[in-house]
Amino acid sequence: MEPLQILNKYWGFDSFRHPQRQIINALLDGQDAFALLPTGGGKSVCFQVPALAREGICIVVSPLVALIRDQVENLKARGIKTAALAGGLKYDEVDSILDNCIYGNYKFLYLSPERLQQEVVIERIRQMPVNLIAIDEAHCISQWGNDFRPAYRNCAVLKEMFPQVPIVALTASATAKVVDDILDNLKMKDATVFRKSFARTNIAYMVFEEEDKLYRLKQILRKNRETSIVYVRNRKATSEIAAHLNANGITAGYYHGGITPEEKNDKLRQWLNNTIQVMVATNAFGMGIDKPDVKTVIHMHLPESMESYYQEAGRAGRNGEKAFAVILKNNQDEHYLKKQFLENLPDIAFIKLLYKKLNNYFQVSYGEGENDTFSFHFNHFCSTYHLNPVLTYNGLKLLDRNSVISLSEQFERKTTVQFTITNHRLFLYMDKNPRSEHIVQAILRTYGGIFDNETTVNPQLIAQKTASEEKTVIAVLEQLARDEIISYNAEHTDARLTFLVPREDDITINVIAKGIKKQNKQKYEQVASVIRYTEDDNTCKSLRILSYFGENNGTECGICSVCIRKKQTGVSGEVMKIIEEETLKALRQKAMTSRELADTLTFREKYVLDVIKALLEAGKIRINDRNEYEVKQGN
Repeated sequence: MEPLQILNKYWGFDSFRHPQRQIINALLDGQDAFALLPTGGGKSVCFQVPALAREGICIVVSPLVALIRDQVENLKARGIKTAALAGGLKYDEVDSILDNCIYGNYKFLYLSPERLQQEVVIERIRQMPVNLIAIDEAHCISQWGNDFRPAYRNCAVLKEMFPQVPIVALTASATAKVVDDILDNLKMKDATVFRKSFARTNIAYMVFEEEDKLYRLKQILRKNRETSIVYVRNRKATSEIAAHLNANGITAGYYHGGITPEEKNDKLRQWLNNTIQVMVATNAFGMGIDKPDVKTVIHMHLPESMESYYQEAGRAGRNGEKAFAVILKNNQDEHYLKKQFLENLPDIAFIKLLYKKLNNYFQVSYGEGENDTFSFHFNHFCSTYHLNPVLTYNGLKLLDRNSVISLSEQFERKTTVQFTITNHRLFLYMDKNPRSEHIVQAILRTYGGIFDNETTVNPQLIAQKTASEEKTVIAVLEQLARDEIISYNAEHTDARLTFLVPREDDITINVIAKGIKKQNKQKYEQVASVIRYTEDDNTCKSLRILSYFGENNGTECGICSVCIRKKQTGVSGEVMKIIEEETLKALRQKAMTSRELADTLTFREKYVLDVIKALLEAGKIRINDRNEYEVKQGN
């Protein structure tokens, strides 16, 4: 089947975006390719289409569990046989998945880079009819890139195993230095590099100095009532700002790594269906979500790097319509950014301490623990060992990036049940308690061996099978436990943690110490770049972004906050006279605050404030005891 036929059959599109077709043709011709396509450029199609056009299976390396899950579910929904080696799998599950990929005509196998360190995985991949190798989020290979993960440098083993199979590396954001590092690591010396300009001519990049960020946020969202994303730095802020917006007539939901999968799906559905206008979220939101009609992306706190900012801002305007990417900042933001990412940057001594505490917390013996997965209560861990939560979180992320642990930040509820009485006694109990009978029977039919072993059960599944609510199932389980019919444990956790290497304490950390020092240095440079971007009031914001990524031949966008300010510096006295007349006209109807005036008039807020100042100095208006402006008698 031809590439265009595949695109139409599985995705419903009649044409490729530039340069998707060129990348696909190169791969089908057996050439290696590097695809540097900004957010929204359709990277996944570049390897999914050629993989479907050839016999065999495509190996896809991806760093994010959520991204793997989204792409796998997406492909399966299109009827494409796809497998994934996600975390927390037992050996027999891994064995079964790998067998399916060898013998079962599967088209894609998604895995994390850490899996390439497992001999069983490598040996079984050798037996697969591999037709293409795709390295997604390839910037993770480079120590100079955003989110460097040393395990990603193992991807080169795939090229060594299949030298004749084309390989494609894909990323949305990489500087020239990072691109060279990736090509060198993957031994792609003859690769064709496909670059799509980082310019997003339809996005107006704005940076506003604002003491009252919430007020300005409401202004922006009321003026642009289409779909929006508001990014914040912590979980608490997501719910607080969403509540504030809802209280002020702007429909909003919130999203972060700590809410349940059911809540995530519900909130995402509301936002995708435009039931709510705004999603207030941490940067856990957005990866793999393609909603083309996002009008505004607003950052209430400074982003941690230009790479992450470009990706997050780039979720606006994917439909080509004019969109806005706004940063609201004040004089405290630089301090908070440095405090969060630099002052709480863990050194080697702290990483060694943290690693030992983790092993002690989970009672992992020396030389043991590899691939063991645990429910992780972050706050309880920090309080147990009196650790600084921010420093600890940053340390855990470092251990995760360096493949010592795998940290999955998502709310989970694990419910285990075992019946502790005989069948006969259970039937007598159900005769006396008929209200619980249909739920008990559903559990018995669903989970074999539940009399012999502690078994993980899914209350939501039982609720579906019995046409009841999940809370009803939980209430029955709790009652059964009180009546000593079952042993019952419901564990809530905000993360899952997997140890990827055996415990060797300081030896483990010494291996990665040099890399951690480089990553810390890189973090200083990234924070400095963000601060320079937000403080530069003279350079076009679009040009500033292009320059960061090595494009130095662009033209001023004409629509960013800097370009607009330059256009407005020469406002004529005639225009200011019109604004003055409209201001007096509005104040003759009723006294107003400066904010109410700015909201009422159609002129830019800066000019309204300039006019108010001039009218005060001229004695034409005054401030009353309610801090409102009113017209003086005779004016």
